[in-house]
Amino acid sequence: MEILFLKTLLLLAGCLAGLFYYLSDLCVGEKRTAEKPNFIVILADDMGWGDLGANWAETKDTPNLDRMASEGMRFVDFHSAASTCSPSRASLLTGRLGIRNGVTHNFAVTSVGGLPLNETTLAEVLKDAGYITGVIGKWHLGHSGLYHPNFRGFDYYFGIPYSHDMGCTDTPGYNLPPCPACPRHSAAASSPGRDCYTKVALPLFENGTIVQQPVNLTGLAAEYAEKATQFIQRASDSGRPFFLYLALAHVHVPLVVAQPPSGSSFPGPYRASLREMDALVGQIKDKAASCGAENTFLWFTGDNGPWAQKCELAGSVGPFSGAWQRQRGGSAAKQTTWEGGHRIPALAYWPGRIPANVTSAALLSATDIFPTLVSLAKASLPPHRRFDGSDVSEVLFGQSHQGHKTLFHPNSGAAGKDGEIKALRLAQYKAFYTTGGAKACDGSIGLEEHHQPPLVFNLARDVQEQVPLDVRAGEYQAVLPAITRALADFLQDIATDNVSMADYSQDPAARPCCNPQLPVCRCQACGSSPAAMD
Repeated sequence: MEILFLKTLLLLAGCLAGLFYYLSDLCVGEKRTAEKPNFIVILADDMGWGDLGANWAETKDTPNLDRMASEGMRFVDFHSAASTCSPSRASLLTGRLGIRNGVTHNFAVTSVGGLPLNETTLAEVLKDAGYITGVIGKWHLGHSGLYHPNFRGFDYYFGIPYSHDMGCTDTPGYNLPPCPACPRHSAAASSPGRDCYTKVALPLFENGTIVQQPVNLTGLAAEYAEKATQFIQRASDSGRPFFLYLALAHVHVPLVVAQPPSGSSFPGPYRASLREMDALVGQIKDKAASCGAENTFLWFTGDNGPWAQKCELAGSVGPFSGAWQRQRGGSAAKQTTWEGGHRIPALAYWPGRIPANVTSAALLSATDIFPTLVSLAKASLPPHRRFDGSDVSEVLFGQSHQGHKTLFHPNSGAAGKDGEIKALRLAQYKAFYTTGGAKACDGSIGLEEHHQPPLVFNLARDVQEQVPLDVRAGEYQAVLPAITRALADFLQDIATDNVSMADYSQDPAARPCCNPQLPVCRCQACGSSPAAMD
């Protein structure tokens, strides 16, 4: 009964949200709140630092992003708040690490909960400040009941509730997708009807309604672009400032491109997907320009590093190879605290406000997005909690080159308990109390190792994290007290903060399905009645 009530409530909220959104273009006469900028945050999925051509000369597939870098600010020492999906997104939208906001690992298809309801999202703050808010793309912070985006501050939602390789069901019993997706060179790749996949049984939502299931991945990028440009246009016509959070499917597996070029010119699935994503970003940038780029701040970044386990279907970490770990087995990218797992591409673009063609080496984090946008919107941070992000607007506007002195990196699946802080950055030094490698392309997994005293690298001369400092050396002895103190102070701060705990329980009834009579929830445009959410 409770689940039925929540689903009915969700459907009603979706209808109201859709009505509000589509009527917003009738508010043309409403005066825009003085000097409040528009915000567009674009989040790539599993994109490596080296996948951005402006970062890595070997990459030739991101001309639009490279142009944005030349017209704005590029950050070369920018980090996700975690090296896996749900925790990094929760931290971006709350400004708080998972050890504070409770989201320490990914939510499942059947998850009952999501981002804790006592956590305040960036959308909620901006909505209270007069913004029209929209999220397009992957959510992955809870889809059942009050965890749905329409209850977390977003007026409009169009997208998928979790990663598009989730929902591994089909008839007559094949595991589609095989979880994980098979690399192109594997034996399974020769039998796409049996082991590899192009469709997954996950839903596409528009507000509280499932409009397609399984989602058509081939046309998803075009639909995202269409919905995003419509949102920007309607919000601009309303005269109110807007916040658009665009969480792309690219370049997470499965890699599906709308119209792959024929013949020998096809660059391969990963590069083709990267190019498609780049073109989509170019469309959004052009649309923002046509609606008044002088008052629109666009921030592009990623959720974590590349998924090395996927072999040639994964991106590039650039120089951040995590050589120490790779010598011991496993990958040093996504799901790890090595630089390749959390150092990500990041660009800030705002004509006339952010200086053009600037490369910033400031140590920054995705947690900084929340307090920075709140400050620029002249809003207030939520009370009774502490934040890991900082207002970095002075860095953005070229008034400062100073970022964080310390960053803390939570474990995200490869070693240690999820969410625990077992690695930290202090200036140019990177300290590990626990190391481990995620599953690599060759199938190896680096064993968890504990280090006391910590393993310390000087990234100023060893970005590959190849040779740790000798514990007997003067440099190590000089920096160790500051590292020890920084971690102790952080853990004490956590102990006295208002900390949340996420509900990770699962129930098959929480699986979003437009037609429970069909085991793979197959339908099209199935959300025209409340029965579609049963």
